[in-house]
Amino acid sequence: METRTLKIILFLFLGLSTMVYANNPKDDTKKSQTIKVALLLDTSNSMDGLISQAKTQLWEIVNELSYAKYGIQKPSLEIALYEYGNDRLESSDGYIRQVLSFSSDLDEISEKLFSLTTNGGKEYCGQVISSSLKELEWGKKKNDLRLIFIAGNEPFTQGKINYKEAIADAKEKDVIINTIFCGSYNQGISGMWKDGAELGGGDYMNIDHNKKIVHIITPYDDEIIILNKKLNKTYIYYGSSGRKKYSNQSAQDANAEELDEVVIVKRASSKSSRLYNNASWDLVDKSEKEEIDYSKIERKYLPKDLQKLSDKELKKHVEKQRKTRSEIKEKINALSKKRRAYVAKKQRESSNKNELESVLIKAIKKQAIKKNYSW
Repeated sequence: METRTLKIILFLFLGLSTMVYANNPKDDTKKSQTIKVALLLDTSNSMDGLISQAKTQLWEIVNELSYAKYGIQKPSLEIALYEYGNDRLESSDGYIRQVLSFSSDLDEISEKLFSLTTNGGKEYCGQVISSSLKELEWGKKKNDLRLIFIAGNEPFTQGKINYKEAIADAKEKDVIINTIFCGSYNQGISGMWKDGAELGGGDYMNIDHNKKIVHIITPYDDEIIILNKKLNKTYIYYGSSGRKKYSNQSAQDANAEELDEVVIVKRASSKSSRLYNNASWDLVDKSEKEEIDYSKIERKYLPKDLQKLSDKELKKHVEKQRKTRSEIKEKINALSKKRRAYVAKKQRESSNKNELESVLIKAIKKQAIKKNYSW
């Protein structure tokens, strides 16, 4: 009788423990996490170099973040973009514009970066921080990483909204403020950029925004470029906006290639990472996420050579492209790994480091590790 009672007690205890563990909000290793990064870029006259660096180094930053982990989970990435200090913008809005709300569409992020031009102006740091906090969907999930990076070269104190008030609002939303002064370290300190970062729990950084970008060519680049062209051929657009999105993919390849051949190599690596997903317009990515009912795919929005396929034939074609893409990505990822090691070695041997990319990655990793993210 005692043995049976003990077994019952033990059974109930184990069952209760399992329930507590399953419902424990502190057990976040099985929940999805998101790294949210808002870039607030000064687009006044003197900032051409900053915008150029942002365009050039986007893909390297994405590639680095693709390696991030939270326990057994791999967090998603969302990037938002604001411009400020541009005389072409409305003075009533403080010369501030939301260019892009939080998005995981890497082609769209690239497109918006390339749309930026410089002019003017008056740079109101407190106001652009405040606007980004009010307008963006930051969410409330405990283990999301929420970061603002504001870059510029005028005093942090300008404008009708005090930066200290804006940063107090950021703390309430668990948003970390990082400042990047485009100029000398001491000038940024006197302009209160360091104070802004310290109050915001982030890092103060300074860069030479006019520094020429140093690209390291590797023995793996040519093959990655060839594979990228093959990768593009595996995409099957669908839906009313599919063709436009497919065209934008090619346009952003062209934008990257126009900057430098190495930039298209970095973009190809990003396109082979888990962070590059186009399920909203590409049937192959969509098939990775869910079972597709091909009878509901409107043929008029498909590529012309696929419009007359039966449901069975279309499914077979998607599966074939899915297999081909997987093989191409595997090859690109293997080459990218070798390339990463090669670049790291060359950087250790040289004092040259790309300014914006270097400070962004360093700050993100430092702050992510504090929240139990790892690489």
